[in-house]
Amino acid sequence: MRILSVGAGAVGGFFGARLAQAGQDVSFLVRPARAKALEARGLRVDGQGEELRLIPKLVTAGAPGGDYDLVLLSVKATALHQALADVEPAVGRGTAVVPLLNGVAQLDALVARLGSGAVLGGVAKVVTTLNEEGDILRMAPPAVILTGELDGRPSARVDAIRAVLTGAGIDSPPTADIVAAMWHKWVFISTLVAVTCLMRGTVGEVNAVAGGAALGASLLAEAAAVSAAAGHPVPEAELAFTTTTVTTPGSPLTPSLYRDLVAGAPTEADHVLTDLTVRARALAVATPLLDLAALHLRVHEHRLAAGRTP
Repeated sequence: MRILSVGAGAVGGFFGARLAQAGQDVSFLVRPARAKALEARGLRVDGQGEELRLIPKLVTAGAPGGDYDLVLLSVKATALHQALADVEPAVGRGTAVVPLLNGVAQLDALVARLGSGAVLGGVAKVVTTLNEEGDILRMAPPAVILTGELDGRPSARVDAIRAVLTGAGIDSPPTADIVAAMWHKWVFISTLVAVTCLMRGTVGEVNAVAGGAALGASLLAEAAAVSAAAGHPVPEAELAFTTTTVTTPGSPLTPSLYRDLVAGAPTEADHVLTDLTVRARALAVATPLLDLAALHLRVHEHRLAAGRTP
């Protein structure tokens, strides 16, 4: 299977490396700065007992290399529209595009640009980051990609993609409703983002003070209410998992959006939090705490736009 990983960052680089290691024909569409780093050091993945070293096949936006069977789109939401322009020449009649972004707004953008026939739903569950050298550090065990047709129907192409992923050691269980799965992941990540960014601390630091655990539970209740109103109630097991995740004492966990925030970098706040609160208003769901977290991040983005240091 010819695969194009759009981005070779912490998520796309990890999954692309796994697929290439398993013998798949994987190309990485990267920006010049990332290409320079990868040419110098190769693509490296370390952590959780894993050590991958790969000389990646790199392509550029101007020459993505023709039609692919599968495109894994794992860029940040802030780069989505440019990425769509870059990848469009690589999408042919038989290409399946799996977006691995949080939220659901990317689906409308993808369908509008590439057509509904090319687009699948996608969820990535992985905890990775880039270190100072640009290598990928794996920080927790999950390595999961969920995918499926947007209308929920079974399809041979989804089965083929899942088989390729599984063969590379990437868990990809059958998913009857991928759009619901995307909403459920959105509830998880928006809760984690709101807890850590609003309080400017790790999960453990928030839970070390009075009221910390209650905040996480309240934010989760708001996010889950939006998902339920949209027709995608979160299963009890997933609610329990998220509750545990955001209320664990001593946990060093932070999402990548929090790390961008404290580094003074642009964030995916509009895609992850603002879009959720806008949908909440349309569904008549009150989300005062999520609104506050979104406002907090909009102030950060306003400072950046004005050229001021956060």
